[in-house]
Amino acid sequence: MRAVGVRERNGRPEVLRARRPEPGEGEVLVRVVAAGLNPLDWKIADGMLAETVPYDFPLVMGVDFAGTVEDSGAEAHRFARGEQVYGHVVSEPVGRGTYAEYVVVNETGSIAPAPLSLPLTAAAGAPTAGMTALGIMDAAALRSYESLLIIGAAGGVGTFLTQLAAAGGLRVLAATHGHDQARMAAFGAARTVDVREHGLAEAVRDEYPQGVDALVDLGSASREDFAAHAALVRDGGVAVSTLDAASVDALYGRGIEGINFHIAPSAELLERLGEEIDSGRVTVPIEAEVPLEEAPGAVARNRAGGARGKTVLVP
Repeated sequence: MRAVGVRERNGRPEVLRARRPEPGEGEVLVRVVAAGLNPLDWKIADGMLAETVPYDFPLVMGVDFAGTVEDSGAEAHRFARGEQVYGHVVSEPVGRGTYAEYVVVNETGSIAPAPLSLPLTAAAGAPTAGMTALGIMDAAALRSYESLLIIGAAGGVGTFLTQLAAAGGLRVLAATHGHDQARMAAFGAARTVDVREHGLAEAVRDEYPQGVDALVDLGSASREDFAAHAALVRDGGVAVSTLDAASVDALYGRGIEGINFHIAPSAELLERLGEEIDSGRVTVPIEAEVPLEEAPGAVARNRAGGARGKTVLVP
């Protein structure tokens, strides 16, 4: 089958010929209609999990997918042949990814019926970013607050989080690196700040002199940058980093709950995400549909940053 992956750690993504996988006990074979592209994909290919999970090369990239169940292994009864599904998979050993015509998934893992209101090409853009946003909402109890500052709001996770937070009654201040006012307003943001042209601290203090209730920083890898953003949170609020940049003990001194968030994918989260999508509270912002053969270029663009919404790869 056609696939896209790397032949070694830190290798250059390329189009490969790979053996079509066969479902084992408790597994289903999914014909991939589309695969979502995430920064997680190239980080894994670079060796992000190498110290904890064995790698198998050539490594087929990708974790997100949407498609139809083609076959089932022994003792796999959760899904019927032909059923439309979507999900998130990291195999062990790493290497059986979703940038391919077929993928094998354990039926007890992060796989669920696809949302009914979306084509499968759009559903493929939802699993990782959508589950991350839902997980952050839960971990930080964001629904109990009134105001939320999101750093990196225009990307995949940010657009899902903006929609979920706004639907939950929060007033969202979206910090972006571009002119995204109209786009973020459509997702429910009350105000968008282009940090290339306006001072973020001044914009926040204009509306919230004591600071916002909550911060979710999706872009700051350094503790210094995160601390500068966390200074905009009122005492007693919450500050979340998705890049392990939160100094939890330092924040505790101000009564701020600091959280270094890591996604815990699950079928339950996917099912909840599907409910949010089918209810109309959340849309999946697809920026581009790219043929599988052009995936190496799409990965390079994703590495360069500046994504607006999701890219999906179509075999």
